[in-house]
Amino acid sequence: MKTQWFLIFSLVFALLVAVFAVFNVEPVRVNFLVAEASIPLILVILGCTLLGGMSVASFGAVRQFKLQRKIRALEAEVQQLGEAETKPAPVPVQEETAGLSE
Repeated sequence: MKTQWFLIFSLVFALLVAVFAVFNVEPVRVNFLVAEASIPLILVILGCTLLGGMSVASFGAVRQFKLQRKIRALEAEVQQLGEAETKPAPVPVQEETAGLSE
């Protein structure tokens, strides 16, 4: 259910950004430190939104990768502990002294 709400929110946000961008089509001057360009504002808005989404996705992918690695390490530890419990405990060997006389 959480995924469905996230998907609905994402679609509504994308729709709002698209509508906002469509109403802003005037050219604006953008300074790129070494050069200047006149670009329609719709491209600036959509480009910034795309770059923001890509940066959030990359941070999420890094976090997901770290969590998966931690999960694998913990599963290996659980498996080792499970194997240690299923092995029979060593039986102490007692020497027989009944047949020996002094």
